Amino acid sequence: MSIRLIVGLGNPGRDYADTRHNIGFVVADAFVRAREGSWTRRREFDADVAKITQGAQRDLFVLKPQTFMNESGRAVAAFCRFFRIEPTEVVLIYDELNLDLGGTKLSIRGSAGGHNGVQSVLTHLGDGFRRFRLGIGPRQPPEIDLKDFVLGKFTPEQQTTLTQLLPAYLSGLDLILTQGVAAAMNRLNRRQPSDDRHRHQEEL
Repeated sequence: MSIRLIVGLGNPGRDYADTRHNIGFVVADAFVRAREGSWTRRREFDADVAKITQGAQRDLFVLKPQTFMNESGRAVAAFCRFFRIEPTEVVLIYDELNLDLGGTKLSIRGSAGGHNGVQSVLTHLGDGFRRFRLGIGPRQPPEIDLKDFVLGKFTPEQQTTLTQLLPAYLSGLDLILTQGVAAAMNRLNRRQPSDDRHRHQEEL
């Protein structure tokens, strides 16, 4: 089944721009720019939406919920109901603390792993969506509170690294869209720069 919706998770507002928790927004913005799309505020869905035309194929939608992170699922579910999009036709992009910056992981189901945005999507939409997780680790300093770390801003050096990584993230999305999830998993999950042994177990 083809992908019809890409969702980048994040928190709206200037205060949350450039925070680690908003990497999903960053990649969604980059994807829309690369496809020469534009965002429209859709208040009925509480989301910013872009529509990407893909030749003879169905239009591809990209969505950024404008709820706060822990209510993301309301926006995603409302949009999917309106356009009759199944969870299996959705790719969710979000931050993964237990992967180093630059690491990626693609999976198709499992727990929320402590991520409030993912939990909200599970609650309102149900499981089956594709999870494109982008590393934001390691947590530095190790004793920093989890919330403070994910809501903290990338350092200038990390911002530079993130900008350099964007083409690889977009290439990963292109793999998912053109080759399918199974083929993309084989490529994306094989090349990890980080040690992933501490992450929550995902059911593939």
